[in-house]
Amino acid sequence: MTNIENSSADFVLVVGATGGVGQLVVSKLLEKGLSVRILTRDANKAAKMFNDKVEIFVGDIREPNTLSPAMLNITSIICCTGTTAFPSARWEFDSSVNTIDFGLALFDPQSLENKAKNTPLKVDSQAVKNLVAAAPKILKRLVFVSSCGILRKNQFPFNILNKFGVLDAKKEGEDAIINSGIPYTIIRPGRLIDGPYTSYDLNTLLKAKTEGKLNVVLGKGDQLSGDASRIDVAAACVESLFDTSAANQVFELVNQGTRPNVIDWKKLFYQLTIDN
Repeated sequence: MTNIENSSADFVLVVGATGGVGQLVVSKLLEKGLSVRILTRDANKAAKMFNDKVEIFVGDIREPNTLSPAMLNITSIICCTGTTAFPSARWEFDSSVNTIDFGLALFDPQSLENKAKNTPLKVDSQAVKNLVAAAPKILKRLVFVSSCGILRKNQFPFNILNKFGVLDAKKEGEDAIINSGIPYTIIRPGRLIDGPYTSYDLNTLLKAKTEGKLNVVLGKGDQLSGDASRIDVAAACVESLFDTSAANQVFELVNQGTRPNVIDWKKLFYQLTIDN
């Protein structure tokens, strides 16, 4: 069992709760009897998804003036926000964008930046900075889901993934959290698989699964590569929340090898402190 010392006073804000990892995070928090608040742009969608089991605050981390109400009385934040690494409908382009713009973007990725609301720079960098600025400085923990490859952005295949700056933006978000003075845990998963399938990639198309057969492997220094189950990423978010060994740690997570009957999160997190 992980060293979790939660109480009825623990109140967790989940940002990105309607995404694949976020949905699972909320479920796991509720299973542990924790009070949960979510920040969402779509209250109706969230209400249908969570059946009145959570507090719902309407806001957008891209808009700093919408964040203050959601920060009242929370003790921790888990941030699972993100957008697609490559241009897609999720970038929320304005009506002026056409096929020529997409063609030009292959040679000048930044050309689309001012024509979309939900680019990596705006979501994974600036919006995370907004969240950090709004967060209470007395938080117990701020958990952030980032990405493998940040320190290998010039190496294949991460140089392709970073074509439109997603790894650069994630790193800027990480740095804002690390420099905030708030206790943090930053999780860098490999390529996300297992449902809920909310991303636009081959794994979603093929409904790629671990089938619960692969072990959880944590690493530091951005050395790991491979797939990561959304289920295990969500578990890492929640299990790390109150584990002292996971405080102020940045680590990768992938699924490799034969899975034991029980994942010993306490042991996994403690190993991170030995590897410092």
